[in-house]
Order: sequence, then C-alpha cells, then structure tokens
Amino acid sequence: MRRQRTAGTEVELVVRRALHARGHRYRVDLGGLVPGQRFRGDIVWTRARLVVFLDGCFWHMCPEHGTIPKSNTAWWLAKLQGNRARDVRATALLRAEGWRVLRFWEHDAPEDIIDCIERALREQSKDDV
Repeated sequence: MRRQRTAGTEVELVVRRALHARGHRYRVDLGGLVPGQRFRGDIVWTRARLVVFLDGCFWHMCPEHGTIPKSNTAWWLAKLQGNRARDVRATALLRAEGWRVLRFWEHDAPEDIIDCIERALREQSKDDV
C-alpha cells in the first residue's frame, strides 16, 4: 500500500504538464483547503478558488472500471466506500467554503480534462472583472 502513489499519477502528470505548457501556474497536492480537514486537492488555484481532483478508477470506485478484490472483500469494500464517502464530503465542504470543485476519472481523456479546467479558469477571470 505504501507504494501506491497519492500524487504524481500518470494522468495527473500529463494534465499538469499540458497546463504548465499553456502558461497556467498552480499548486500541487495542496492540503489545508478547509480548516480541520485532511483531504488534498490534486491541482489547485488558490486565487481562483478552483480545486481539481483526478480520481483513480480503483480507489474511488469508478462505475465503469472500478473493481472489488476477491480476497478480503469485506475490508476492501469498506475501504473503497469510505473513499467515496470522503470524496462526497470533501466536495460539499469545499463548495460550502466557496471553492469550485472539478472531479475527473483517470480514464477521462487528458485533453477533455484540460479544456474543462481552462473553461473554468476563464469563467473565473470574467467574474473577477
């Protein structure tokens, strides 16, 4: 379990590199977005109050690709359902604090993810004017 990446996954690196190449600057694996909470945003723009989560299909129980291991099934099911519950709670808490939250699956096309993020950043810059 210790070898599992929590930051710097393949999809995350592809998206971050493309955003950086397009001139966007951001924070990576940032915690402390909601005081007293331990979740961390994968890609965060603090001024724009935009947080992006790139969820792994296994760890977040993707409806398309998520699986439950055949051994120790009860433990894994509780673990993965807990992850899903934490995702829902984190999204609700962040939105209550004024953050915009974008969630993507690791199987989503990187270009689609990048387009959606850029659209959200453009909308935010229009709101600031």
